[in-house]
Amino acid sequence: MSFFSKLRERLKRSSSRLEEGLEAIVEEGGTEEETPAAEAAPPATPPARAKEQPAPAAPEDKREEPARPGLLGRLVGRGGAKPVVRRTLDDEMLESLEELLIASDMGVETAMRVAANIAEGRMGRRFSTEELKELLAAEIARIMEPVARPLPLYDRKPQVVLVVGVNGSGKTTTIGKLAAQLRAAGKKVIIAAGDTFRAAAVEQLQVWGERAGVPVMTAPQGADPASLAFDAMTRAEEEGADILLIDTAGRLQNRADLMEELAKIVRVIRKKDPTAPHNTILVLDATTGQNALSQLEIFRKMADVTGLIMTKLDGTAKGGVLVALADRFGLPIHAIGVGEQIDDLAPFDPEEFARALVGLEA
Repeated sequence: MSFFSKLRERLKRSSSRLEEGLEAIVEEGGTEEETPAAEAAPPATPPARAKEQPAPAAPEDKREEPARPGLLGRLVGRGGAKPVVRRTLDDEMLESLEELLIASDMGVETAMRVAANIAEGRMGRRFSTEELKELLAAEIARIMEPVARPLPLYDRKPQVVLVVGVNGSGKTTTIGKLAAQLRAAGKKVIIAAGDTFRAAAVEQLQVWGERAGVPVMTAPQGADPASLAFDAMTRAEEEGADILLIDTAGRLQNRADLMEELAKIVRVIRKKDPTAPHNTILVLDATTGQNALSQLEIFRKMADVTGLIMTKLDGTAKGGVLVALADRFGLPIHAIGVGEQIDDLAPFDPEEFARALVGLEA
């Protein structure tokens, strides 16, 4: 199954909500129209296909024929037209669209901006559900395109990647998947299990390390994470590792301690390399909805976040939060996760995401 297919399938909750909402909006104030086949089909299709068809039967024969299978039969139908419900884009329809986008967790500001951009130059025109979905997908892709950036890789060895995020965000799993993919790309990778206060996190990283064939450095429970990070830097330098991935704790209930812990890790690794960390990735859980925005604000104050990875898009009906994050903060989105398998983390593709989110095919 392609990654788009996985994304489309696992964003079904979000896409279903948007699809149903858009259909309801159009049908509420819309009327049925007879759309000519030539208008409904792609511009070049009808003439090319028409040459291959036999001469049309007499009208009385048409009435007796069963419905034609295939694309041409669906488009042409019995009367040469396909009924479609369309609604005129007016203030009332625009308000309904804004409310739907807010309910999809895009946030008020982003929802209003998206709706306004869709309406610009189109007020008074009539749109079907499919046409509205295409417009919405195009606008979402436009917002997301500037932030769709893979994790930058540098010549410096080791490249230190600090991974932050609250407990339960999928941070540990993401590190394991990322390590596996970097190793598959020919990089020598080391993981430092810096969340020394949670034995489960260390054990989970060790399992992923075994799967990926990547060594995982650990320390006794409760040990100083900064000391482990320093030792990991030393080992990475000695062994010529390309990438050092450092896991960190995510205990937001005590922000002061966490901020000091992150700051200490940075101070210590900079004794080895003044330019480190070279990337600080924040892992966000899509199921938290608008809380992802507040988490990003908090971690930007604690650490110099350089990019995002969004996880658990397979378990949320609110995939629109990713649009709000892109619109509000503009930070690079390196990858998205849609499951627990090692290949369920992939570079972020704005067009694929937008089309999957609104329920369109690739």
